[in-house]
Formats: sequence, structure tokens, C-alpha cells
Amino acid sequence: MVLIHDLVEIDAGDTFIYDTQKNHTNTDEERLAAVRIFGMLPEPQARELLEIWDEFEAGETSESKFARAMDRLEPLLQNSSNEGGTWKEFGIKYAQVHKKKSAIKEGSSVLWAFAEQVLDESVEKGILIREEK
Repeated sequence: MVLIHDLVEIDAGDTFIYDTQKNHTNTDEERLAAVRIFGMLPEPQARELLEIWDEFEAGETSESKFARAMDRLEPLLQNSSNEGGTWKEFGIKYAQVHKKKSAIKEGSSVLWAFAEQVLDESVEKGILIREEK
């Protein structure tokens, strides 16, 4: 499910998770990409893959919630392993990351506990800044 989702994002253009212009509202562009890509396959396969893509986008089934959690976890791990990567490059702060990554909670409480640990460790290492209120 995550791979199918990512294939569509590759074609439509993967919107940066902290983008404030599109703010992940490119679902129409992604749907067009999904229909085009999967339309290259025989109809039964195309229909099945489009249904899986729709399931991911809706985020209502336990499978799609887990897939979405994994999709949000990967860039968290990437930024924590490359000294802050895009967090530092674009001045992303703890509250922004925490808000976007809270979707992990819906997919797995175990993954969410791990994600919170990674966030806390990133703050401790100084690669993610927690702003004081």
C-alpha cells in the first residue's frame, strides 16, 4: 500500500510535508497520476491498485492507518539520522514535526512511542529545536 502511494507521489510530485502553499492538497493531481499510471495495466489490475491507493488516501482502515504511520515515520528517521536534514535546511521546529507526525499515533501506538522517543532524542542532540512558549 505504501509503495502504491509512493509511486503516485513520484509521478504527481511529492509535496514537502511542511509546505505551506499546497499543504498536501494535491489529491486531484495525485488521482490523475494514479489513473494514468494504473491505466497502463490490464483493467482488473488497474482497478485493484486504484482501490488500494484510495484506501490509503482515505486512511480509514486499520491497514491504511498503519501504512500512513509508516509513511510518516520514514522521513522522521531520515532526518534524525542525517543531523536534521530538511528540518535544519527549512527551519522546521519541533511543534511542526510533532503535529505532522502525530498521524503515526492512529496507525500504531508502539510506533508512536518510538517516534516520540526519536523526536526527544533529536531535541537532545540539538538537531530539532523545541521553541519555548
